[in-house]
Amino acid sequence: MYLIVGLGNPEEDYSNTRHNMGFNTINKLAKQYEIELNKKKFKGLYGTGIIENEKVILLKPQTFMNLSGESIIEAINFYKIEEDKIIIIYDDIDTKEGAVKIRKTGGPGTHNGMKSVVEHIKTRNFARVKVGIGMPENKDDLINYVIGAIPEEGKEILESATTNAKDAVVEIIKSGVDNAMNKFN
Repeated sequence: MYLIVGLGNPEEDYSNTRHNMGFNTINKLAKQYEIELNKKKFKGLYGTGIIENEKVILLKPQTFMNLSGESIIEAINFYKIEEDKIIIIYDDIDTKEGAVKIRKTGGPGTHNGMKSVVEHIKTRNFARVKVGIGMPENKDDLINYVIGAIPEEGKEILESATTNAKDAVVEIIKSGVDNAMNKFN
């Protein structure tokens, strides 16, 4: 059983922001595989279903980004998920806007949501799918860039990126992290 988590912020105000690339990717997986995200538990919103003949849990933590690990550890403990069956999807400022990068281990970098994940689950050995949002021209504007509304000219490229991230998750399940890295990185 896979636990597939998209990081984001739960309020409607954040739905059109770069910080919600993980949520947007989970929504696309849910739609494609007809998985209803209608259960509330683990400080999150989740649904269960099948992707590529594998049982999956799709989870959107409702704790706000910086506390995402609280939700994820509850789901891991409840379902007894092994670290090699965890996939976390999130936005990444250090990846070119629109690009998707897959990693099978590593630190949290500057991402506060990932810092919470690593702190709570006590491992760095899990797959991550990074959706590149790029860096703002003015680094002093980073917070507005990440949680502000996406301008029209940026929507198409990020829409395409979350579709690629969805496909990357499916590839990880279908043929493993290494093969998915070779195909998407």
